[in-house]
Amino acid sequence: MLKQQLQQKLQQKLSPAQIQVIKMLEVPTLELEERIRQELEENPALEEGAESDKESEEMDDLSIDDGGNNDDFDPEEYMADDDIPDYKLKANNASKDDKHEDIPFSAGMTFHEFLLDQVGLLQLSEKDRLLIEYVIGNIDEEGYLRRTPEAMVDDIVFQAGVQTTDEEMMHIIQLVRQLDPAGVCATNLQECLLLQLERKEVCPSVKLAIHLVKDYFEEFSKKHYDKIQRGLDMDDAMLKKVMNEIIHLNPKPGNAWGGNILEKSMTTIVPDFNLENDEGQLTVSLNNSNVPELRVNSTYNEMFQDYAGNKQNQSREMKEAVMFVKQKIDSARWFIDAIKQRQQTLLTTMMAIVDFQREFFIEGDDTYMKPMILKDIADRTGYDISTISRVSNSKYIQTEFGIFPVKYFFSESMTNDSGEEVSTREIKQILFECIEKENKRKPLNDEALVEVLKTKGYVIARRTVAKYREQLNIPVARMRREI
Repeated sequence: MLKQQLQQKLQQKLSPAQIQVIKMLEVPTLELEERIRQELEENPALEEGAESDKESEEMDDLSIDDGGNNDDFDPEEYMADDDIPDYKLKANNASKDDKHEDIPFSAGMTFHEFLLDQVGLLQLSEKDRLLIEYVIGNIDEEGYLRRTPEAMVDDIVFQAGVQTTDEEMMHIIQLVRQLDPAGVCATNLQECLLLQLERKEVCPSVKLAIHLVKDYFEEFSKKHYDKIQRGLDMDDAMLKKVMNEIIHLNPKPGNAWGGNILEKSMTTIVPDFNLENDEGQLTVSLNNSNVPELRVNSTYNEMFQDYAGNKQNQSREMKEAVMFVKQKIDSARWFIDAIKQRQQTLLTTMMAIVDFQREFFIEGDDTYMKPMILKDIADRTGYDISTISRVSNSKYIQTEFGIFPVKYFFSESMTNDSGEEVSTREIKQILFECIEKENKRKPLNDEALVEVLKTKGYVIARRTVAKYREQLNIPVARMRREI
């Protein structure tokens, strides 16, 4: 049976401007620069340029229509005495002594170009040259060939129309393995290490290293040295020499090449904040060195002036054009306001974090880190916890002690045997130091680490120690054992 009834419902909806601000909070500095460039290309009402104080005040006085009837709007609202108001994005909180310079660099060749350059020196048929270029194209950035010869034989027929066999493809792979760097084109770590050892000058330790990697690779990876010694009849001194040969090999030959390192350096983290310490006076500033100044295009103001002066003689086309301009101006203002709010929110939040963790930023030692959760900063700033989370995510701060992710300063708390609250970050630091100082011939297992921490006043369960050790990327005791 169908039934009609009236119902009242309360709903919250985000305006376009609010959505814009939320999106802006999440992006780090590099993405923000790209986002601004994209908006400048897509919105003709937005342009780069500086603002005056008068224009800034006028900008604050103007309202942006978030909805409603698009036919009812006052063009006077979009006009100013001079130019359309603008907003300067660069925060006015940098020292006049700050020096920002662009550092030039040379891009050079990529890793794959380096391999292809060597191929040019080989005497090859046209078919073999096509095959070897195809194989190199399938090598990943670490220098490994992750595909089987059979799979590549099938694919190259469809992609390049080249007929070949598994044997021919294997021959081509062997040719690539003769290129530099040593170990390139291996299909797994064991093969990669063997390729490098086979290029070394022959001596007893190298011969044994090849034998070890070929026949005792599983024992080697699990550090079962006693089994290796028995199987290869080696004393401790020879085992140490053999291990020294192996540990000086490169498990990722692609990363060892200079060009590849340069490629990676171009993705170096750019800090979102800078922190200066002037004799205990901490100053936080936003890193806006590459963020342009923005304003609304003055040409669009003239279009509205024309519209306002000819209200009686408007064609449908003219009205549609003006509506289009209105939308673009709204979009430009929303974008500028979102940037403004982003900068203010980021700065306020980071200043609160620095104030909370003041001792750490003065001393640079993790043992000075206080327990801090998102709610602590939310309470100090008046922002919602979700806002603090967005600000903290994917953001970095440059300090005199290095660059840190903002999330680094958040940690849970535990109570020591004196009843004091301590940061889990402090406990992890002490755990790390204990493992660093241990006897590597007899490394401490998790039970032993529990006892060590207990003597220092931290009563922690074994599973908690294991969890912290894993978070520090420290392997189990057996894997830390050294000869």
